[in-house]
Amino acid sequence: MSPAGQSSCFEGRAARLAEKLETAGPEGSELDAYMVTNLVNVEYLTGFTGTNGACLVGPGFNIFLTDFRYAERAAGIEGWDAEVISGQWMDGLAGRLGGRVGFEDDHVTVRTARQLEEKAKGAELVAAGGQVEDLRRVKDAGEIKRISAAAEMTDVLYGRLIEYGFLGRTEAELDAWLTGWMRKQGAEPSFPPIVASGPNGASPHAEPGPREIVRGDLVTVDMGVKLDGYCSDCTRTFAIGAESDLGSLARELYEVTLRAQLAGLGAIRPGAQGSDVDESSRQVIREAGYGDNFGHGLGHGVGIEVHEAPRLGPGSNDKLMAGEVVTVEPGIYVPGLTGLRIEDLVMVGPEGIGRNLSSVSKELTFV
Repeated sequence: MSPAGQSSCFEGRAARLAEKLETAGPEGSELDAYMVTNLVNVEYLTGFTGTNGACLVGPGFNIFLTDFRYAERAAGIEGWDAEVISGQWMDGLAGRLGGRVGFEDDHVTVRTARQLEEKAKGAELVAAGGQVEDLRRVKDAGEIKRISAAAEMTDVLYGRLIEYGFLGRTEAELDAWLTGWMRKQGAEPSFPPIVASGPNGASPHAEPGPREIVRGDLVTVDMGVKLDGYCSDCTRTFAIGAESDLGSLARELYEVTLRAQLAGLGAIRPGAQGSDVDESSRQVIREAGYGDNFGHGLGHGVGIEVHEAPRLGPGSNDKLMAGEVVTVEPGIYVPGLTGLRIEDLVMVGPEGIGRNLSSVSKELTFV
């Protein structure tokens, strides 16, 4: 995505980051500047999608840094003073640091931080990761539009997948078909699709393999697309063959998982704590006797990355905010037998779910 002509998408983000500097340091201390080197966060702030770039943000200044390969592209980034570093990247970056500079310690190694501080001659580097990620949590109207478009494409793909068919195909064959369809539409997978059939469904992140799909299987398909820079994420589980082919355990697991998923959706609202939303689904599964078979968190934020803040899971202190986009994806996994997951992508509204961006039916579908 070229930044030229896209300033309205990014306007105000640097200013909001600068406002955080008063309390962004350890124990709420003040910072003089903030250095952004995680390329995902650089893209969020500027629209730049090259392989080398950094941002320095502070009161009254927004500096974008890159190397000579991107000089022309950097000139098109509006609202930023673009500078091209010639020579050694580390030396050029360090030479522009001064005062107390926060850095993304969740992305920068200890060695790199020490080298930058030594080269900066007087600047103090302060570990202060997560500042841009916090900004990314609440999506603006343009971001919601892009995520919605990605989710809509995913919904269409599920319909095409049902038409394509499951029976007699291998997991790997379906995986290749899904990925190929996305790319024909000008999108990319937001993560490698999961196609898990029969006993392979007991692994939440099973990799598609040579197993042929047969009657009586449950097949979990977890996929999303990345379109115009933003991701979608949706999971559906299908039954193969006729209703008479499906065993009683698989049917019971599906019914319990669906009830748990609906309970999780009902707990989505501003101010809800991530652990409490998770518990709303987990309680349903636990009371059905499958508490030990739901080992992952209920959901996560989705945006530029398919996994970002907030987190819905045990121990999560994240409080939901209106404008966030999160997944709700409980599952039950019985080793050696079967497993499944049901996942929607939803936007948090002012009072509850603002929109469910996943429209594919969650009733058990026989294909």
